[in-house]
Amino acid sequence: MGRRALVTGATRGIGLATALALAAAGWDVAVTGRTARAGEGRDDSDTGGGRALPGSLEETVAGVEAAGCRALGLVADLHDRSALQAAAAAVEDAWGGVDLLVNNAVDTAPGSMVPVTELTVAQLEAKLSANAVAPFVLLRAVLPGMLARGGGTVVDVTSHTATADPPAKVGAGGWGVAYAASKAAAHRFAPSLAVELGDRGIRAYNVDPGYVETERQVVNAAALGLTDRYRGAPPSVPAASIAWLVDHPEAVANGSTVRAQKVALTEGLHPDWRS
Repeated sequence: MGRRALVTGATRGIGLATALALAAAGWDVAVTGRTARAGEGRDDSDTGGGRALPGSLEETVAGVEAAGCRALGLVADLHDRSALQAAAAAVEDAWGGVDLLVNNAVDTAPGSMVPVTELTVAQLEAKLSANAVAPFVLLRAVLPGMLARGGGTVVDVTSHTATADPPAKVGAGGWGVAYAASKAAAHRFAPSLAVELGDRGIRAYNVDPGYVETERQVVNAAALGLTDRYRGAPPSVPAASIAWLVDHPEAVANGSTVRAQKVALTEGLHPDWRS
């Protein structure tokens, strides 16, 4: 296999950290996101209020290139399926293929942390479209090339909310059903890929990052009722676990869910952040 990766949602947070971790491990990395240039990022989440956010494709590309690897920055919105397909095609055209797809991006618009009684049908549909259908669009775009070359790896950055019941209501330590339902739907891709295409060289995993203190989460935690309720890890923790996972396929059964924080600690991939 080659070492050509496509990482979605890589302007900041887990996606940015994953792109840099893969580059440090010798992967060429193409990245997608909505923020092309520094200073353009805005927080459109439930409590974001449109405040400025750090990070951009140009900065991530610069970070990958600083590690000595090739990089491509591709503007793409999860709700624009033609843009997603064009991004995958651009990597195929530029580098001859995608060996690793990391589906990390999620819909950040309002609806992720909304009680059932306030959730609209449109918000639920948007979460399902972006968090479950969009990763499938990209999967369908890169699979033919992977299969033709004899294999490839797919990593879906999932969520604890996909498999666990909320411990409390929204605003008191819990989470919204729309986000959880969308991540639960995407959570089923990896096991099916392993069963259906494992014998043709396709490896697929879910990576549960745990509670991660991304730039957006740190600012919004208080408004979401999450302050002091969970011990957060920096984005570099799930990133280190993803980089390790794709280079150690023998260590984890195909189709499995990997708990990123546990793996980072047990494999000594990252300094202990818990203190």
